[in-house]
Amino acid sequence: MELREYWRILRAHWVGVGAIVAATVVLAGIYTWTQPKVYAANSSGLVSSGPAMDAASASINDSLAKSRATSYVRIATSRATAQDVIDELGLDVSPSTLVRSITVEQPLDTVNLEVTARAGTPKDAQRLADAWVRGIANQVQAIEDPDGKQAAGTLRVRPVETAALPTAPVSPNPPRNLVLGAGVGVLLGFGYARIRHSSDRRLRTKEGVEEHFSVNVVGQIPSSPGLDREAQQRAELAVGLRGPTVEQASSSEAFRKLRTNLMYMNVDNPPRVVVVTSPLPGDGKSTVAANLAAAVATSGEDVVLVDGDLRRPTVAASFGLAEGAGLSDVLAGRIALDEAVQQAAGHPNLAVLAAGSIPPNPSELLGSKSMRQLLQKLAAGALVVVDAPPLLPVTDAAVLTARADGAFVVISAGRTLDEQLRQALDHLDAVDATTLGVVLNKVSRRDQGTYGGYYGYSSTTEQPGRSLGRRAQGKRRASRLRADVG
Repeated sequence: MELREYWRILRAHWVGVGAIVAATVVLAGIYTWTQPKVYAANSSGLVSSGPAMDAASASINDSLAKSRATSYVRIATSRATAQDVIDELGLDVSPSTLVRSITVEQPLDTVNLEVTARAGTPKDAQRLADAWVRGIANQVQAIEDPDGKQAAGTLRVRPVETAALPTAPVSPNPPRNLVLGAGVGVLLGFGYARIRHSSDRRLRTKEGVEEHFSVNVVGQIPSSPGLDREAQQRAELAVGLRGPTVEQASSSEAFRKLRTNLMYMNVDNPPRVVVVTSPLPGDGKSTVAANLAAAVATSGEDVVLVDGDLRRPTVAASFGLAEGAGLSDVLAGRIALDEAVQQAAGHPNLAVLAAGSIPPNPSELLGSKSMRQLLQKLAAGALVVVDAPPLLPVTDAAVLTARADGAFVVISAGRTLDEQLRQALDHLDAVDATTLGVVLNKVSRRDQGTYGGYYGYSSTTEQPGRSLGRRAQGKRRASRLRADVG
């Protein structure tokens, strides 16, 4: 696994990781606060054999003192020494317990014995360190000079440095404990993120979709407040005719990329009838269909957006058009096609065929021979984009895709489960329909690339005369479309 993948996992679950790190730091702080303070004092003693008569004797005595000082370390940490200190200071503690408060070291190639004593107060630590050196001296004398004759060359321990009064505790250590707590939290948080990542079945990224499914992600639509507004504002966002914000421009660019991918899917035989569907309601398939149609229209190609969702139609409202008569009425023979097609305001090349009356048998109507002929007639003069119902609740979308050139399946990043997408693709395969690709919708902006942001966006402001000319041109094209389908 690459470092970038680790970073992506941590970023996807940063809330949980942050909570774990914060919790471990708080626990480390509580532990530090509740621990008793411990002070340490240092004193030292010198192993000596007394004055030497000459240089040779001094060298021998020094070597002997160094060799014996090593064994005196064990004497210094014995219960006998501890008992001697207890008797001197009048302590109410066992020798074994007191020994655990003492550390004795002999620096390499020296005759020094350095004692570190720990206690609950600075004064107690100081008294204990000094008393311990005297206790060592007493024990060494009892071993080396049991008769007390103090003969020449007899080894003894002499206190040489008394302990200074400690000014700060050595334990607990708040900075160290907090850093350790944060380190443990990072490790636990990363483990949590890995477990969540391995057990998380939600599809979040393009790589995650293409890794598990034999289908390409042909579009990534960033999450934007504009795409979640009222339906009549959605189509405007795709083309950005009114000075888009950076967020709107990013979404607009995403739809233009989707349009480009559609146009280059098969240069020799490009799709003419494209169904836009999703596994479940709420994935934004109607928004994608409306914006894709508007984006294609801005390139100068004639487009017909058909509302094939005869159960919960939204296309007409998204462009501020009358819902009245539409697709179901045309298929039922109650109205002519040229009378049902409406021109989308502000989009000269875009015509809209609303859903019309809600029929009692949507699947049968969409799978009829009349529907096939209608799509063929519309595709003869324009690119047809069909907004279809979700695939999992009903069969309408699969039926429509079987009569089209293929379908875009829209999923919600971080919401759609892998099994839901798998079932949706299986529904299309069951009717031998073509899946043109997956559109990853509502992608978090931190997962978006910075390509568009690097080059920047600017508002598109049209001159009044040119705008009027485009509207007149749009009316002429709408008239030609009605003549073609009439």
